[in-house]
Amino acid sequence: MAAGQRRGRWSGVPLRDRQALRRDDLIAAGVSLLGSESGPALTVRAVCKAAGLTERYFYESFSDRDEFVGAVYDDVCTRAMSTLSSSTTARDAVERFVALMVDDPTRGRVLLLAPAVEPVLTRSGADWMPSFIELLQHKLTRIADPAVQAMVATGLIGALTTLFTAYLNGRLTATREQFIDYCVDMLLSRVSSY
Repeated sequence: MAAGQRRGRWSGVPLRDRQALRRDDLIAAGVSLLGSESGPALTVRAVCKAAGLTERYFYESFSDRDEFVGAVYDDVCTRAMSTLSSSTTARDAVERFVALMVDDPTRGRVLLLAPAVEPVLTRSGADWMPSFIELLQHKLTRIADPAVQAMVATGLIGALTTLFTAYLNGRLTATREQFIDYCVDMLLSRVSSY
């Protein structure tokens, strides 16, 4: 390389890896835009600008805006499921989820608020909900009856979704520790009643 010549963004990255890296950059930009505090301002042009890529690269990975919005939502849900799956106790699960969704509120807004304002996500949110319920249901090993497990898990996911949404919206003035303690207590007290 000649002196003073600028190295390209993809220098040293094998061709086969470049598309995946560009897709990751687009998804990260999508999370930021879809989870923006002022509400989603997600256009293909805005995503490309935020990612520092041209529309050519957008269409390399996504057929249209709706497919992209779904991919952004799926990415956030997958991270949430992974975080919850690897937790060992109720407190660990709540603390990890708070770290993922509240400490980085853009992700929380994508998961909990975006489906209310992005029509394409209405179905995605409904598709992901059973996975979260099933994950919690499998952790409710103290409850022997599968029907009761399913009802408890469904009720707890509904309550937690409402609590996290209110916390992200600023409608709850609890401190982070108060919020975590309340969520953990709710989980443990509901399970201990069986």
